[in-house]
Amino acid sequence: MPLANTDSAKQARSINGRYKRDFYREAFIVQKQLQLLRDLQELDTEKKVVEDEQKAALSEQQTLKAELDRLQGMVDSLAGEIGVLEAEKRELDKAMILEQENIERSEGRLPQIKTQKEYVAVLKEVDTAKKLAKELQASIDAKNEILSSLSADKDEKDGELAASSEQANARCAEIDAAMVSVNNKFAKMTSQREALLEELPKALRKRYKLLMSRRAGVAVVEARDGACTGCHMHLPPQMYNSLFVVQEVQTCPHCSRLLFVTAPD
Repeated sequence: MPLANTDSAKQARSINGRYKRDFYREAFIVQKQLQLLRDLQELDTEKKVVEDEQKAALSEQQTLKAELDRLQGMVDSLAGEIGVLEAEKRELDKAMILEQENIERSEGRLPQIKTQKEYVAVLKEVDTAKKLAKELQASIDAKNEILSSLSADKDEKDGELAASSEQANARCAEIDAAMVSVNNKFAKMTSQREALLEELPKALRKRYKLLMSRRAGVAVVEARDGACTGCHMHLPPQMYNSLFVVQEVQTCPHCSRLLFVTAPD
């Protein structure tokens, strides 16, 4: 064999070898990136479940607190009404005492009166004072009736508030205890997520985060049976077949999600 042909064959084999090595190296890198993306998506999906648990727990605690605030507001309102009525009743009681004193004073003057005219005038004062006292007593009785009703309502609401507070505090304590492990799990997941993100190239990391925010928390999906399982749209056949070669990280032309395929058994 001529020497020139031998050198050309060696050179061709060398180029072909380098091409294969580059091809497999690139395929390995892409495969690793895809695995990182899949791990990230799985972690973020689990993390979303944990985050929903945290939100549900917080929402329940807020609901319990709102109910306690509602009951406390009713108790405070009743206490305010009772306070106003008691102040009004105290003024009526004072007025009643004054009228009774006026009646006693006027009646005490009657035996000492010398003239008929003055006697009639004092009797009129006594009659007027007694009528006013009667009206005052009616107002006092009405206030007492309302106060009795309001006090009964307040006692009932005080009981409801005490019972609800006890139940709410017990439930909040249960939630807080349960959330310790949930919060620890969430913190661990957050740390793992940051570590996985750091392993991705900056551009791919940025794309993943953008898709997570725009695609309802689903950025990486499987391509199966010629379709994207994220948007369920069919992929171009050539593109779908190229996913099995794993030369680059590809995106769905319809929803832009990052695609991976599972090798057939």
